[in-house]
Amino acid sequence: MKLRLLVAYDGTAFRGFQSQKHGRTVQDTLEEVIAVIVGERVILHASGRTDAGVHALGQTIHFELTSEQVKRIGRMGKPERWMAALNSSLPQELRVMKVSRASKDFHARFSTRGKIYRYDIWHDTVLPPHLVNRAWHLFGSLDCSLIRDLAGKIEGAHDFRGFCADSGSLPESTVRTIRRALVTKRGSSISITLEGDGFLYRMVRMLVGGMVRVAQGKEDPGIFLKRLADGKPWPTPAMAPAHGLYLVKALYGRQRGMGKPAMPR
Repeated sequence: MKLRLLVAYDGTAFRGFQSQKHGRTVQDTLEEVIAVIVGERVILHASGRTDAGVHALGQTIHFELTSEQVKRIGRMGKPERWMAALNSSLPQELRVMKVSRASKDFHARFSTRGKIYRYDIWHDTVLPPHLVNRAWHLFGSLDCSLIRDLAGKIEGAHDFRGFCADSGSLPESTVRTIRRALVTKRGSSISITLEGDGFLYRMVRMLVGGMVRVAQGKEDPGIFLKRLADGKPWPTPAMAPAHGLYLVKALYGRQRGMGKPAMPR
């Protein structure tokens, strides 16, 4: 049996998604709880990784159970029982929002056709307490129209090597397609939402950091555009902090993305 989970978490409490020897991660936390139910460790597969401090509104995960494991857990073989069982043992910063049975050929990572990320900025003198570790606090000069202009420029297929951190194993191709880049401003709140067929390591944070640097008047827009056009490694730009970034959801099959852009952009 293959089960598909939709999970959400407050990234402040974790050292990212992927399992690691040192530090609390989302994967390790989930696997520990599942192991108690199943009686042995079960490996999780996710739609992608998130860095320490990055939040998720809809991270897709799957895992498989053998017929022997299904027989052992009895009633827990039914997907509808898993959500309550997991959430009763998970920390409050991590929740399973949905559980369903997945087809044999489904894979949380390899079946994706894209992802949606959102980056939240609060542009004002004072950051409300409830937004601590939830948004990037900026104050002073910030031209949001420049962020909108640059967001429009990154739409389409580009070699984003200039906006990719070297994690030690770069993918074969650093070309990605941004299907939609939407900037919305409501009072002091600015959100940058990107839908793409895939994202490189720290790509969203580098793009947002670069756009903000231009909007603050600290860099000419031409430098950002040259970095985008070159498709070559550049010195690491000012990178937006992790705590403003949200993985909104991974897209599968005919699942809808962001839809039509809201007006005004």
